[in-house]
Amino acid sequence: MIDKIRNKTQYDQVQKMIENFIRKATDGGGFHSLNKKENAELHQLSLLAADYEKNVLQLWPLPVSISAVVQQKIAEMNITQGKLAEMFDMADSKLSKILTGKRDPDIHFLKAIHEKLGIDGNLILERV
Repeated sequence: MIDKIRNKTQYDQVQKMIENFIRKATDGGGFHSLNKKENAELHQLSLLAADYEKNVLQLWPLPVSISAVVQQKIAEMNITQGKLAEMFDMADSKLSKILTGKRDPDIHFLKAIHEKLGIDGNLILERV
């Protein structure tokens, strides 16, 4: 078992190993079908890949704004911005300004996206 991914070739090899474990788990009906050794190896490989992605590929943290998450939810729910403003009991113009960055989100908006859209509170706190 390698202790650190040092180049793209090793990263690709680790990704293939992770995919094989995931395929085996999927075929077996879930991760419970992996034995302890396989689970430990999958965990270690995942940590190595995440470290390489963060420090070399610089994929982490993903630059996700609250506005982008809310826009994605609007698309997923297939609703208009006006309907969302209505759901939030908020003026459409206020919501528009928040989503375009012309106004900072207030507590009412942040609480609404958490409660009504199910956006994780930790994500909200990290992005405010």
